[in-house]
Amino acid sequence: MKPAIQIPDAVRDAVNGNWVDNTAPLSWRPWLRLSRIDRPIGTWLLLLPCWWGIGLAMMGDRARWFDLWIAIACAIGAVAMRGAGCTWNDITDRDIDGSVDRTRKRPIPSGQVTVRGALIWMGAQALIGLAMLLTLGGAAIWLGVLSLLPVAIYPFAKRFTWWPQVFLGIAFNWGVMLAYAAHRGQLDMAPVIAWFGGIAWTVFYDTIYAHQDREYDALIGVKSTARLFGENTRTWLIVFGILAVLLLAMAIGMTGAEGASWYLAMAGLAGFAGHLVWQLLTLDLDDADIQLMLFRSNRDTGLILVGFLAIAGIV
Repeated sequence: MKPAIQIPDAVRDAVNGNWVDNTAPLSWRPWLRLSRIDRPIGTWLLLLPCWWGIGLAMMGDRARWFDLWIAIACAIGAVAMRGAGCTWNDITDRDIDGSVDRTRKRPIPSGQVTVRGALIWMGAQALIGLAMLLTLGGAAIWLGVLSLLPVAIYPFAKRFTWWPQVFLGIAFNWGVMLAYAAHRGQLDMAPVIAWFGGIAWTVFYDTIYAHQDREYDALIGVKSTARLFGENTRTWLIVFGILAVLLLAMAIGMTGAEGASWYLAMAGLAGFAGHLVWQLLTLDLDDADIQLMLFRSNRDTGLILVGFLAIAGIV
């Protein structure tokens, strides 16, 4: 593990050596940190289900050149909408963040950005996301509009339920349906089942992440699956890992793909499952550094499946 970053105003869980903390102009840094550009894993976790959706759509239909634009638009949209969502999260959590060691240096509780400035910044990012969405067709546009509801609710979930990770999963995996609809012009059961599989995956990785804050969360009364599961976390992670794999296998089967395409997709799912097993074997519930490393490793978990679905959709 690399030594902790030494930049005075850097957020504690920022990636070591990230360009925001090291090379971005000083005046830009608070805004980029609001958007989590210094912590790109969240953007990956929002984007990867979108790319799953493209792969599933190609498996059930055929690959088209427009799919390349869907992938690019989803990437731009993921950066923008993750930034807008994180900005909204920081606005709603500004009092809580100031009480937690990991988050007290965030731009709003540290006084680097005002709430009014953050609201304007959130709107600007949302407009970029909207511009991308408008290129993807009617079905995708309506799904994009509906996605705003779970995005708006998620920051408040930890105040009223022990399962805020489910609400995060609902929002973060919505893209599998949106991208599928952008290709097919309609929504079928395959991406819906994949969405449920993605939600289970999110509960898996975000429970690991939430263990970093469980002591602070207990002090300030914030709920999470990490606190709910406690010492039984590993057992619950096994349950949600199996659920994610089974649901994604069902989604692949529902595309109607056969032969090499089916085998390739299932090979990707086997790689996905293997990575979850590695995380379970590596997890230490008392080591925050390992928890953060494993959380970030889920970029690779999702990319394994993306790669095989893409090939399966082309062959």
